Amino acid sequence: MVEYALEVNKLTKKFGNFTAVNDLSLNVKQNEIFGFLGPNGAGKSTTIRMLCTLAKPTSGSAKIAGYDLIKDPSKVRQKIGLVAEKMIMYEDLTAAENLRFFGKIYKMPKKKREERIDQLLNLVDMEKWKDTQISKFSTGMKQRINVIRALLPEPEILFMDEPTLGLDPQTTFAIREIIRDINNKGVTVILTTHAMTEAELLSDHIAIIDHGEVAALDTPQNLKNILYKSDTSIFTTKIMNLTHNMIEKVRSLNVVTALAQQDDQNLKISARGAGSLNQIIDAIRVEGGDIFSITNSNESTLEDVFLTVTGKEIRDHATDKSNILQHSTPQSRVR
Repeated sequence: MVEYALEVNKLTKKFGNFTAVNDLSLNVKQNEIFGFLGPNGAGKSTTIRMLCTLAKPTSGSAKIAGYDLIKDPSKVRQKIGLVAEKMIMYEDLTAAENLRFFGKIYKMPKKKREERIDQLLNLVDMEKWKDTQISKFSTGMKQRINVIRALLPEPEILFMDEPTLGLDPQTTFAIREIIRDINNKGVTVILTTHAMTEAELLSDHIAIIDHGEVAALDTPQNLKNILYKSDTSIFTTKIMNLTHNMIEKVRSLNVVTALAQQDDQNLKISARGAGSLNQIIDAIRVEGGDIFSITNSNESTLEDVFLTVTGKEIRDHATDKSNILQHSTPQSRVR
């Protein structure tokens, strides 16, 4: 049995003079859930497209389920499934008709196809909606069908791009349970999401990538421990008359690595350096802030790590998205 589901070596993708993915190397073990996190434009989607044979690398190599990405793309496609951010379904067809259509594309024998459709509909609790048009489904119901569509050919590796985007809490919970169930049945899951809680709850290992390179990689807990063991402190500050100007003043400080507004009075601030707290207090007071309390917390979150590693700058892109991937041995790397 192949030890690694993915073996990626110096994978690179360039668009003209722009490098979307830069010498990306990683290994993902069989039967794990692997999270890929990164800001917009970090290289996540570009990497997934390459690993799903939808785009050719400029250089480098990769093995997917033991098959060479460049030499055996057809073999790779037989081993993978893709749940894309955009749902791939026909609204005028029923759930079963959609699944039959894709089963035929996968060249599944009729008996096997029908058995698999019933099995998968039961997996996502959609068997009673089998003969209902997709157009009548809620977004969450459509996403459940979208997920099992990718599972029809029984892939060894399932790529999932933002599978809970735009879903309500109940459906989000259901999709997460489906992901766990899929993984428990032996499928390796490669998950990209902007939901830090989701990544932490589901992933065995997480890679945070930025500018096409791995910025940090480890288990969720070890990633949080990195921040705790560094010279970064995390403060919860209650300000009675909190304003937007105060928030922006604190955010602009060089010592501040991450800031999250928890409600109309509380800020969670990650800051680096021995004198960081004094600078934060001074900045708030300059803006007329009335500080009620400050608590120094040793508990960091994955969001704290993400913002510390990738920075606070908002990444807006109006053109092609470049987003996803990375993993090597389970050791921490932050730079």
